[in-house]
Amino acid sequence: MNRPAWAETSDLLREYYDHEWGLPVRDTPGVYERITLEGFQSGLSWETVLRKRPAFRAAFAGFDPATVARFGQADVERLMTDAGIVRNRRKIEAAITNARATVALTAAGEDLAELVWSFQPADPGDGVGAVQSPESVALAAALKGRGYVFVGPVTMFALMQAIGLLEHRLP
Repeated sequence: MNRPAWAETSDLLREYYDHEWGLPVRDTPGVYERITLEGFQSGLSWETVLRKRPAFRAAFAGFDPATVARFGQADVERLMTDAGIVRNRRKIEAAITNARATVALTAAGEDLAELVWSFQPADPGDGVGAVQSPESVALAAALKGRGYVFVGPVTMFALMQAIGLLEHRLP
């Protein structure tokens, strides 16, 4: 399989690229997980986040938005002591805020996965080598307007690539 250079740097990244990156994720818990992990990745390597992914899943209740939405200050403090995850207060609080936004979105009759996928470009092959797009800018604004945080256009472009909204896999 042809892989981009970043996916050739470790067995973990090769495995992720070969079996997950760029493949469609269309369920709300899966999209919420990816939004959360993309937020935690900001300023770090993706390999660091992938290595810690099992601990993230344990710490954030399998990325069940309804459960994470009920996290309070005691949970934030507990997570700040969890060496298995990235211990950044703002990112932990963002994960909780975004879970609450996901629950509110559902209560309003919207689905997070459907909302995100509604920003798929007409030509999903566009954007190779880009770091953002008009669609990622619009998605970031739509999510922010619904109460999400840590969802800037560059982060949303990475999300769009990772969950299959863009055609970017090498032949």
